[in-house]
Amino acid sequence: MLSRLSQVAVVSILVALLAAISAPIFVVNLPHGIEFTLQNSPTPQKYLIETMPGGVALLDYNNDGLLDIFFVNGGRINNVMHAPEDFDRHDPRYWNRLYRQNRDGSFTDVTEQAGLANAGDGNYGMGVAVGDYDNDGYPDLYVTSYGKNILYHNNGDGTFTDVTAKAGVAGGGWSVSAGFFDYDNDGKLDLFVTRYMDWDTAHSKDCGGSYHTYCPPGEFPRATNILYHNRGDGTFEDVSQRSGIAAKKGHGLGVAFADYDGDGLTDIFVANDGMQQYLFHNNGNGAFTEVGLEAGTALNLDGGPLSGMGVVFQDYDNDGRPDVIVTTLPRQTYAVFHNDGNGSFSDRGLQTGVTMLSGVTSGWGVGLEDFDNDGQKDLFVNQGHVLDNVEKIDPSLHYLEPTLLALNHNGKFESVNPGTDALVSGRGAAFGDLNNDGWIDVVTSVLGAHPQIFLNRGGSANWLTITLRGTRSNRDGLGARVQVNGQTRFATTAGSYESANDKRLHFGLATAKTARVEVFWPSGTHQVLNDVSVNQFLEIREPERP
Repeated sequence: MLSRLSQVAVVSILVALLAAISAPIFVVNLPHGIEFTLQNSPTPQKYLIETMPGGVALLDYNNDGLLDIFFVNGGRINNVMHAPEDFDRHDPRYWNRLYRQNRDGSFTDVTEQAGLANAGDGNYGMGVAVGDYDNDGYPDLYVTSYGKNILYHNNGDGTFTDVTAKAGVAGGGWSVSAGFFDYDNDGKLDLFVTRYMDWDTAHSKDCGGSYHTYCPPGEFPRATNILYHNRGDGTFEDVSQRSGIAAKKGHGLGVAFADYDGDGLTDIFVANDGMQQYLFHNNGNGAFTEVGLEAGTALNLDGGPLSGMGVVFQDYDNDGRPDVIVTTLPRQTYAVFHNDGNGSFSDRGLQTGVTMLSGVTSGWGVGLEDFDNDGQKDLFVNQGHVLDNVEKIDPSLHYLEPTLLALNHNGKFESVNPGTDALVSGRGAAFGDLNNDGWIDVVTSVLGAHPQIFLNRGGSANWLTITLRGTRSNRDGLGARVQVNGQTRFATTAGSYESANDKRLHFGLATAKTARVEVFWPSGTHQVLNDVSVNQFLEIREPERP
C-alpha cells in the first residue's frame, strides 16, 4: 500500500497533468525594458544566503497611476569569503533595480536616476517592504539584507534618499522579510523585520555528507525579529524588547499582518523555518503575546514543525475572518490554518485540497488573489527547492519546479494551467494589477535568471479596485478591513516572501452590477457606501470625524 506521502505525490502528478490541458489564466512574458537577472552567486562553499533572495515590490513610486517594479538583487560571493565581507554591490550587475512603467506597457530602468544604484558592498540583498511612513503621499522603500538594511525616502520628484542612519532602522545581522503596519493605530506606519539566524560566512557549514549542500536552519542559533515604532518625526524607535517581540527567537522568513480576532488591532504572523510558527497577538498596550500554540497555528496537523517560508494572511472562504497559508519544503505540505473565530484556527489542508497540491514541492512567494474575478480568492505559489543539487540526494525531488496556480471553488483549491510549464528556482512574488484592466497580475523572482511576469488574460466578470485615503488613520489605510458584497480583504502591502504587493484592494464581483462597500478604518471609523458602480478604480477617503 502506498504511504500517505506517496499518495500525495501521485495525486500531485495527476493534478499537474490535468492543469496542463486547461485554458491558461496568464500570459507569461517579459515586457520590453526589463533586463534584470537575480544574481545569487552560488559557490561550492554553499553559503546559505545564496539560496534565499530575492524580493519583488509593486508600487506606483511616481504617482502616475501605473505600477512600477522594484527587484532586490543578491551580490557577488567569492568562493571563499574573508572579513570584512564584500559583495561587490558597486558593480551594476549586483544593483537592486527600479523599473518605471511607461504608458505603452514597457518599462524603463530608472535605478540610477532614482538614487537607488548603490546598495552598499557590505550588503547581500534579501527583501523589500513598501509603505508611506511619513504620510506625504509617496511610497517609501525598505530593503532588507544580510548586512545593513536600507530605508529609502521617496522625495516625490522621482528620486529616493537613503535615510537609514537618521531613521535608526539599519537592523543588522541577517534580515529577510519586512512590512509596514500601524500596530498602535496612531496614524503612523511602524515597521516589522524578520531575521533568519545568527550566521556569517566565517561560521558557515557544509551539511551534505557525500554531497556539498546548504545546511538546515537548526544548525545555527535562532535570531530575534525587530519591531520599530514610528515616532512621527522621521525616526523610529526599536521597541523589540519592550513589546515582547524579542522574547521569542526564531528562524523568521515570511511575515504578514491582519486583525485575526476582530479587536481592531493588527496582529503579526511570522513564518519560521524548521520550527513552530509564530502568531503575535496585539495586546493593545504596545505589547504582543505569542499565541501560536494556543491558537492552533504553530504546528502541522500531526504536531510537527513546519519549514515556513512564505505566508499570506487573508480570508480565503469569505467568512469575514483572515486565514493563514504558509508555504513549506517538500515532504511537508503547505499549511492552511482556517480562522474558526474565538481566536482559534484549525488545519484545513486536506479539506481545501492544498495538501494534495504541495507534497513534493517547495513554496516561497504566495498570494491569495481573485485571478478570475468570480468572488473567491485563488492561490498562487512561486516554487523551487532550496537545494540546487537535491536530485543527487533524493532523485524523487527537483531543484527547478513549476509554478502553482489553484483556483478556489467554494473553499476547495484546484490546480490550473498558469500559462507556463517552465521549471524555475522561484523565490519572491508580488501581486497587483499591472495594466489597470481590473485583473490581477503577478511578478516573481527566479534565482540566477530573469523574473517571470504573469499578465492576466482577463475575461467578462466584473470587479472593483479600491484605494484607501486615510485622514485620521495612516494615509494608505493599512490595517483597514474592507468588505465588498460578502468578501473581506485586509489592507496591507506585506505578505508573500520578501515581497511587497500593490496597496490597492481588488475584489472580483462575478456578475454583480453594483457593490456595497464597508470600510472599518484603523481609527475606528466605520464607513458604508451603497450602490457603487462596478468595473472601476474607486478612491475612498476616510471621514475627518467618526
